Amino acid sequence: MIHQFLIEHAKKNTVSFHMPGHKGAGIYSRYDYNEFLNRFMDCDITEIPGADNLFQTEGIIRDAQLTYATLYDVDHSYLLINGTSGGLIAAILASVSPEKKLIMARNCHKAVFNALTLGNIQPVYAYPEQLEGQEIAGPVSVEEIQRLLEENPEAQAVILPSPNYYGICSDIKAIADAVHQAGKVLIVDQAHGAHLHFFHKYGAGDGMPQSAESCGADIVVNSTHKTLASFTQSAILNLNSNRVDRYHLEDKLQAIQSTSPSYLLMGSLDINAELLINHGKALMEEWKKNLDDFYRRADRIPGLSIMKAPNLDRTKINLDMSRLGFSGADLERELNERDVFPELYTGNLLMCMTGIGNTGEHMERLLDALADISETNRDSFDDSGLEASAITSMPKVGEPQHNMTRNTLPAQAKFVEVPKDKMYTPLDEAAEQICAGSIIPYPPGIPLICPGEAFTAEIVQYIQFLRKSGEKVIGVTDAGTVPVGK
Repeated sequence: MIHQFLIEHAKKNTVSFHMPGHKGAGIYSRYDYNEFLNRFMDCDITEIPGADNLFQTEGIIRDAQLTYATLYDVDHSYLLINGTSGGLIAAILASVSPEKKLIMARNCHKAVFNALTLGNIQPVYAYPEQLEGQEIAGPVSVEEIQRLLEENPEAQAVILPSPNYYGICSDIKAIADAVHQAGKVLIVDQAHGAHLHFFHKYGAGDGMPQSAESCGADIVVNSTHKTLASFTQSAILNLNSNRVDRYHLEDKLQAIQSTSPSYLLMGSLDINAELLINHGKALMEEWKKNLDDFYRRADRIPGLSIMKAPNLDRTKINLDMSRLGFSGADLERELNERDVFPELYTGNLLMCMTGIGNTGEHMERLLDALADISETNRDSFDDSGLEASAITSMPKVGEPQHNMTRNTLPAQAKFVEVPKDKMYTPLDEAAEQICAGSIIPYPPGIPLICPGEAFTAEIVQYIQFLRKSGEKVIGVTDAGTVPVGK
């Protein structure tokens, strides 16, 4: 049963390097929010007198939203209880008219693709650069956005993720300037960067990318639950200009979000705001110090390399131990056996997501685990004279030679047309057929193939490999069939 699994896991002395960012009750207890935790069930209420209404804010919820607007230095902020996914869908529907075009990064989250279906919106794909020596997508360049704006003057908005799942940020300031010069709206999915604004706001931003709010994006959606201290499924949408009508956006938010908003989620958003106001400087400085200590000491562990890239959010720690014979999946298993739980892996890369709730002790546990793995497998160590920057370009350990990962994008696949009628066909017969639904390895939630794109033999082989490995692939039925056009 679900609740029994949760209780048993909570009893273990584990260390979380996965979302959510609060990392457990420690940060709430540390700052005296035990009464909220202890009276959790009693705080689960509905819109009783004095509790305000999320979709017609006049009281305590309005105050919380005004607080977030001040924290993020934006015009308006909205509490989200359907996660960043709901905020992204509402932002797109408020910015792009039906049957119009949206310029979107091809590595957007599946929520953006869902918005296309809901709004009958046509995508124009912007392809991110490939990060040199890595198996993950890099930034979306301003040149790519400018080209697509020139080729698609009827497009009404642009959306991209920054940071992406692994912490790679695009040049949002340059992209915002280009988008605004063309008279369009820029939406940034900052699900993985809700903390960026506060590193700089509280003077701990050395070496960290600027937030999308600071760079001039019009709408920014932040998963505060991923790296800050609110509960899973809570988030904040920031409106940062008048290019999108505020009341039109609010109408789309109430259409997308639950009519029974959770006061527990909203209460955690309120606590998160109080933590940032009252202790933000100390928390950001502590987070930075812990990261600095980790990176310095990790560099001395034999067989370990850590991804370095321009404009990288350093709170995402990307580990590679392929020189010791470990794929990312292998390294995850090794850490799990030592009660350290990372976020996800791709090829040889394993990403540990730090958050506001991680402590120096947590970082020490991760360092000890990595050092132990290195020491235990020292006989396998072979640097072969390779520089650290070259290590992650080595062949993946334990995967077939299809050259695909969960972040692989089809090579500049053109959007043809979403089939109006669909049927389900066995996966091994899908090659060359047009996809009629998104096929999404999860995590990270980036569609491997979208409606209107053609299955290739390589894509089919990779989906089969993921399923055989026990990975989750949304869009494939229990019978192993996929949706294609009739």
